[in-house]
Order: sequence, then C-alpha cells, then structure tokens
Amino acid sequence: MPPDASEVTRLLGALNAGEGGALDRLFPLVYAELRRLAEQIRQGPSMQTMNTTALVHEAYLRLADGDLADFEGRSHFLGVAAKAMRHVLVDHARRRSAQKRGGGLARVDLTDAARLASGPAHDHAVLALDAALDQLAALDGRKARVVECRFFGDMSVEETAAALGVSTPTVKRDWRMAQAWLYRTLADEPAAPAPDGRQPGA
Repeated sequence: MPPDASEVTRLLGALNAGEGGALDRLFPLVYAELRRLAEQIRQGPSMQTMNTTALVHEAYLRLADGDLADFEGRSHFLGVAAKAMRHVLVDHARRRSAQKRGGGLARVDLTDAARLASGPAHDHAVLALDAALDQLAALDGRKARVVECRFFGDMSVEETAAALGVSTPTVKRDWRMAQAWLYRTLADEPAAPAPDGRQPGA
C-alpha cells in the first residue's frame, strides 16, 4: 500500500520544525521508495557486494547524523536521500578500491562514460564520476544536483524538477548538457568547457 501522502507531508513539516523523532517516524513510510532507488543503483556487478538494505540504512544514518535540509516535499526529500546514497556508494567504492592491488583510480573510457547515463558503473567509474561531479558542481551546482537525482537517485525528470524547484524543460536541458560534459571529462579530454559552453575560467 502506498504511503499516506498527507502523513509524509506532515512529518516533513515536523522534521523541518526540528521535532524529535520525526525522521524515525518518516523512514518507514518512505522505506519502499528508498529501496526502489537503491535497487536501481546497485544493479551493476560492482554494487552487488552492498545489498539494498545496507545501502538504504547507511543513507538513512547519514541523513540522521547530518544537518537536515528544510524539505519542501517528498521529491525534495528523495533528492537529498539520493545525495546521501551517492556518498555511501563512493565511500564503498573507495574502500573496495583501496583493498585491491594498486588501489589506484583507473581511467574511464568513452564506453564507461556513456554507460553512466543509463545504469550503475564499476567501482573506478563511481569514483571517477564523483570527482567529475565535484568539478561540475564548482562550475554549475544545479546541473550536478540533476545528475545526483537522475543517476544516483534514479528519479524521473518530473521528480527531479520537483526536488530542485525548477521546470521539467530545465531538468531535461541540464541533464543533456551535464551528460555531454561528463562524457568529455570522464574520457579524459583536456580542458573540457563548462556545461553551458564556456571555457574553464571564462
């Protein structure tokens, strides 16, 4: 049975007001949605060592331990959860990479970069994507958030628009431009321009 939307909204308001225990009461209501996001994220071979339950619960712990945002609704909450899942997966990939001989970050080729637009990647690609997203955030924070929602959160265009408070055409444009920029950056092309076409430093 889908969660009671009015109760989710009420608990998000309680969370914004700093009411103790609100997150604990909200979590069971959105658990199924968080599991759906986590299942999409971990379908790749490299993610199968972290099960869905572990990913959801580690993301929850990060939300509980961090500075919670003023949530503007369900989609915004899911967007923040997607960001938490990104950091869980990056830390997981970093630990796995460190355990391997060499422990270095492998170059991501064009095939890997293209696959990032449609599904989970291998550990080295997750780490490369995280580094590239940090670069993208410095150039255009909104486009980086679109990638977090669409890739790590498996959110639809409409859900992403609601989470970020922008229009669906804006999300579509940002997603298209961010993918092109990430494709170039992950392919190790020198001096990739900003996602709006500006040269770095311009």
